[in-house]
Amino acid sequence: MTNPDKLFSTPIANLGDWTFDERVAEVFPDMIQRSVPGYASIISMIGMLAGRFARPGSRIYDLGCSLGAATLAMRRAVTAEDCRIIAVDNSAPMVDRCRRHLEAFRADIPVEVLHADIRDVPISNASLVVLNFTLQFLEPEDRQQMLNRVFAGLNPGGAVVLSEKMSFQDAEIGELLFNMHHDFKRANGYSELEISQKRSMLENVMLTDSVETHKDRLRQAGFGHGEIWFQCFNFGSLIAIKPAHRPENAG
Repeated sequence: MTNPDKLFSTPIANLGDWTFDERVAEVFPDMIQRSVPGYASIISMIGMLAGRFARPGSRIYDLGCSLGAATLAMRRAVTAEDCRIIAVDNSAPMVDRCRRHLEAFRADIPVEVLHADIRDVPISNASLVVLNFTLQFLEPEDRQQMLNRVFAGLNPGGAVVLSEKMSFQDAEIGELLFNMHHDFKRANGYSELEISQKRSMLENVMLTDSVETHKDRLRQAGFGHGEIWFQCFNFGSLIAIKPAHRPENAG
């Protein structure tokens, strides 16, 4: 049973900027399902991707894990021996609840949950790195460096999953998908006041990029293959794969 998201149902005098505080953590499952189209499908498929990419003796990283939905999906799907998941979030309330959720569902795959800034966490021996609606909350100037670090920490043949709210170079399409997202929220019971207040709190904190910008960053980081594997309105997820080592005698 999840708590309903009523955080913005009444007028708030001083909105301020968005933070993942105790109040948000308490209603986050309801909030994310009603706010992000396709979220449940993305989580489910991240589990399937983990099952495909996990290698024995490697690590999987869930960077910006929030309550651990992606971590739980991956832990259920991974069968590779001696594989471990490292889940990281900089919100103490999210980390606390994530640990409790993981304790409630025992599994063979060990999980380490860290309360830390993802920019400070070493990444190494990784077969999969997940940034599920995380990069958009970093300052734009930090995003390329973050992907460079992910690439460096991935083993050859490993992958990164990058889910984001996206902007679009085609202004007319961008406006259509923006309005469709708001229709989605209305259909899920959010009022105009709730939509407006949440948007105001997020506008200085969550700065979105275009699909082209995401692909350019992935290419600059060194990923050989990158493409969108899921999209619904202005939300989507990309996957990029680190090239395998070339044979020594390759020309």
